[in-house]
Amino acid sequence: MERRAEAPPPQGLDFTVENVEKALHQLYYDPNIENKNLAQKWLMQAQVSPQAWHFSWLLLNMDKVPEIQYFGASALHIKISRYWNDIPADQYETLKSQLFTHITRFASGSKIVLTRLCVALASLALSMMPEAWPCAVADMVRMFQAEDSNVDGRARCLALLELLTVLPEEFQTSRLPQYRKGQVRSVLAQECGSVFPLLEQLLQQQDSPGFIKQKVLKCFSSWVQLEIPLMDCENLIQAAFTSLRDPELFDTAVEAVVNAISQPDAQRYVNTLLKLIPPVLGLQEQLRQAVQSGDMETSHGICRIAVALGENHSRALLDQVEHWQSFLALVNMIMFCTGIPGHYPVNETTSSLTLTFWYTLQDDILSFEPDKQAVYQQVYRPVYFQLVDVLLHKAQFPSDEEYGFWSSDEKEQFRIYRVDISDTLMYVYEMLGAELLSSLYDKLGRLLTNTEQPSTWQHTEALLYGFQSIAETIDVNYSDVVPGLIGLIPRISISNVQLADTVMFTIGALSEWLADHPVMINNVLPLVLQALGNPELSISSVSTLKKICRECKYDLPPYAANIVAVSQEVLMKQIHKTSQCMWLMQALGFLLSALQVEEILKNLHSLITPYIQQLEKLADETPNPSNKLAIIHILGLLSNLFTTLDISHHDDDHESTEVKKLPVQQGPNPVVVVLQQVFQLIQKVLSKWMNDAQVVESVCAIFEKSVKTLLDDFAPMVPQLCEMLGQMYSTIPQASAIDLTRQLVHIFAHEPAHFPPIKALFLLVTSVTLTLFQQGPRDHPDIVDSFMQLLAQALKRKPDLFLCSNLDVKAVFQCGVLSLKFPEAPTVKASCGFFTELLPRCGEIAPVGQVVHENGKVLLQAVLEGVGGQASRSLMDHFAEILFALNKHCFSYLSVWIKEAMQEDGFPSARVSPEQKETFSQQILRERVNKRRVKEMVKEFTLLCRGLHGTEYTADY
Repeated sequence: MERRAEAPPPQGLDFTVENVEKALHQLYYDPNIENKNLAQKWLMQAQVSPQAWHFSWLLLNMDKVPEIQYFGASALHIKISRYWNDIPADQYETLKSQLFTHITRFASGSKIVLTRLCVALASLALSMMPEAWPCAVADMVRMFQAEDSNVDGRARCLALLELLTVLPEEFQTSRLPQYRKGQVRSVLAQECGSVFPLLEQLLQQQDSPGFIKQKVLKCFSSWVQLEIPLMDCENLIQAAFTSLRDPELFDTAVEAVVNAISQPDAQRYVNTLLKLIPPVLGLQEQLRQAVQSGDMETSHGICRIAVALGENHSRALLDQVEHWQSFLALVNMIMFCTGIPGHYPVNETTSSLTLTFWYTLQDDILSFEPDKQAVYQQVYRPVYFQLVDVLLHKAQFPSDEEYGFWSSDEKEQFRIYRVDISDTLMYVYEMLGAELLSSLYDKLGRLLTNTEQPSTWQHTEALLYGFQSIAETIDVNYSDVVPGLIGLIPRISISNVQLADTVMFTIGALSEWLADHPVMINNVLPLVLQALGNPELSISSVSTLKKICRECKYDLPPYAANIVAVSQEVLMKQIHKTSQCMWLMQALGFLLSALQVEEILKNLHSLITPYIQQLEKLADETPNPSNKLAIIHILGLLSNLFTTLDISHHDDDHESTEVKKLPVQQGPNPVVVVLQQVFQLIQKVLSKWMNDAQVVESVCAIFEKSVKTLLDDFAPMVPQLCEMLGQMYSTIPQASAIDLTRQLVHIFAHEPAHFPPIKALFLLVTSVTLTLFQQGPRDHPDIVDSFMQLLAQALKRKPDLFLCSNLDVKAVFQCGVLSLKFPEAPTVKASCGFFTELLPRCGEIAPVGQVVHENGKVLLQAVLEGVGGQASRSLMDHFAEILFALNKHCFSYLSVWIKEAMQEDGFPSARVSPEQKETFSQQILRERVNKRRVKEMVKEFTLLCRGLHGTEYTADY
């Protein structure tokens, strides 16, 4: 039935029962991992083979072990769900009958096999309903309720419940075509009339055992996700609330209630929602008892129910103005859950569930028209002020002793939890405004000035954390409390790393405010510089200094000498990890940018000289792993310094990098001066480390970051850099060298003065790469990727490069075609980018036009091969762009090429008919304006080529 399995299996075995059993034994019991992998691969082929219809039933014999039976049931499910179109309609009834028989047989057998058979029957039902099997669900209920003396009644009941539970689950994952999905969902929703009365009856029966009731609740939970009207679920929801009192049923009942309340359609049934508030509020006593006894599972479950009702339906419930008190009671219950006693995540895991509710409630209140909003603001502003107190209390660190016992995982969870609280506080600012900052400032002021009752550092830290959360994202420049806060910060007695970190991050969050109020910088800068010397405050102190240097650089010259001296000291002492050292260099780059050129050069000299001396020493040593790390570290420091050292100040005006910058100073740029001084040293380092990709990458990074920052100011370096890059790439081709070449082409190729060295470098890189292609480029997908991007950039910025007589345009074209067939998606994407830049140049660049007209058919064939199934489906939009460009710029040729290519049997896939190929060709040739339509055509055609059209795989494509 299925074409895909026609290729012989890897082990050359037929798909027989005996061979399947042997392969399963190998999969489960062979200790050799390669044998296991081979067996798994072969079994996957067996499952989709035509023979699977035969061996699956035989594997289900009752004398087989469950692992073998399970494989048989799984194979049936795969055949039914994925290859439904292969099953003749006259076999539907037989298949249905066989599945019913086997489910009945396994009702008292292996649970995992029973479930798999139920999933197979569910898949069959979904594919047949409504036409071929009109009352599928009612039939299932009737079949299993019929007396069968061979099967115990309770086992039959469990089998029916299993079938009814997996049916909606299979529907959710089946990825039926969209039109079928809507059709089947409405049929299932109607059929709930056959299911719910049965579930209610089983829950209400006094003699129903716990495991049956649990299965009933799971079944209900599964069905409510089919968007069944909430009022039809009312009786079962109430029964689920009753089940919450039974510890055995508690978890399943929570799941059922939450799923029922959370379905999107539920908000249409406001009266039913209002009826649900009293039973939710009725859980408060059970919640309090659970909290007192430390029963985290129960408190967690009840909180989930309260939040599900509040979060999903706050708008609908707020609209019921006459019921405002009952909704406020629900809000207060959720507040209790937010402030649940204990430290997250060690003593409780519930409070984090509630945070999204507060966002939703606020959004809904602020979405009302002004009059109604004012009324709700009156009721809920006090609630949100209370929320801030609760959240800051929850954000407090435990005692040092207790925190010392926490695992690293618990500490990380607590850090993430505090970030979530921070985000919530920032959001709440929209509701409470400046009054929130005043409230925090008053509390902090009282805390720090109260000499009678000394506060804990945790309390101070939490209030500062609240400030920091808001100041990081909200513009506090006009706040009248920030000057007071800056004044309070030096009064904080810092006895603890966590508090010191928060002080640092708070100063960092206020850096923009400090730029507007430079007179206050001296209040906090000494604290930051002092913290730089503490390795425990590495991240907070360095990131804060970087923010201050970036935002306040024009006000920092009086402090520059001090900042540089302290930074140099900590760098020399190697207090910080590599990434913080890099940030510190970026901070110094920002700082130096605002100084006079002579000052910059003087500081650069003192800052860089020790590293240059170290690099000179390293350059003389024989390469080994430890001096390699030292070299990369020094090169990284220089790169990061040059990333931000920008005296033209074009980072301030947020203009595009294309804009010409007015020179601010006379003479060469200080960065260029330094680069020219160290150029020979870098060449010396390179000569010893040319074979090492990481060192080469680090060297390229210095120049790439300098080029990006300096733009035209980098011009004096262009000739010698082009020469060095050429030598590097000729010796050992590496992607980082091509990427830097691309950067130079982007910025300088259009300038006549720099065109000769860049042209020479471009031709050399192209020539070396073409040689690499002749030797076999498969081992270098990164080089091919970068080369394709370079070609595209050249066509974009300086198409004249393709007019050079010594550029072999035909060879470049063929390399592009070869690159389209690489298995690495980024490489293929880059190759497509090259062709979409090349094809529009057919008319203006004669060599390009000639090569495309002579070889375009080969390009088309490569594109069609990719569409036909050779390339990842994620690349189809990029292939479509090539087809669109071919049609737009080479129409007369394309109409001939596509006809010739499509005449070949089995091309681009054996799964498409000549008619389908003809239709696709005509569609492509007709569409020369709308690129989006071409992309849709290609997606449609690739699904046909892969045999996936109309299957479950297409739903999310």
